[in-house]
Amino acid sequence: MLSRTIALLLFSLAAWSAPAPALTIYTEDWPPITFQRNGVADGMAVEVVREIQSRIHDNSQIEVVPWARGYKELLTNPGVMLFTVGRNEARERQMSLLGPIAVSQTVLLARKGEAAKLLALGAGIYQRPVGAYRGSIFADAASAAGFVEVDLAPTPQVTAQKLLLGRYDMWVEGGFVVSSVLKDIHQPSDSVELVRVLESLELYLAFSRGTPADEVKRWQDGFTAIKKDGAYKRIYNKWLPRDAAPMDVRLIGVPPGPVR
Repeated sequence: MLSRTIALLLFSLAAWSAPAPALTIYTEDWPPITFQRNGVADGMAVEVVREIQSRIHDNSQIEVVPWARGYKELLTNPGVMLFTVGRNEARERQMSLLGPIAVSQTVLLARKGEAAKLLALGAGIYQRPVGAYRGSIFADAASAAGFVEVDLAPTPQVTAQKLLLGRYDMWVEGGFVVSSVLKDIHQPSDSVELVRVLESLELYLAFSRGTPADEVKRWQDGFTAIKKDGAYKRIYNKWLPRDAAPMDVRLIGVPPGPVR
């Protein structure tokens, strides 16, 4: 009986000394920014998040999920972080955004050799069908630009495949990932060409409404530290050597929840 009591006490102490992760963290398959390699999350933004975690002693696991699932969790449950999330006015009213972790261009792409023909349509280009992946800010950007027919696919890879198969004329995507997406579907990087740049897009770590303010502050402090001491820039330059790393830190959007 005594040994059983001691065992239960030790178990309770162990459970007390290893607190549950404060956040549920999701990301998506969007290489080279975020992706999964051999079942483990990887990519530029993943390395940045793990560096922050090391500074703030956070042990939350990073789960790679379809974008639609991660975004739904972000909008419906407190204590969720999703990355990377493009900043726009609608999202600033729905979540807390910490960043920027990167700055991308939202690009409009066509099959190789077809950009000039599409541009020659003038305003008629907006009547031609475009593709983007479901729930993405790129789909929103296409609609905001004036395209009347936006076809939604479950992933960037499916979107690219449908463009190359002629299902629609143009593809809207983040410029960072185009080469990686084409590589994933075994297509050369020059199988598409730029029609135009639609916008410059800041990417953030997003915290769901109701996430405690002290938790978000820990992440903000960790992010500030790695930008200040050079760790962030080293990671950024490793993955994106031709791009300038954004060195400011901003917390915008919905104010975090009350302090615990």
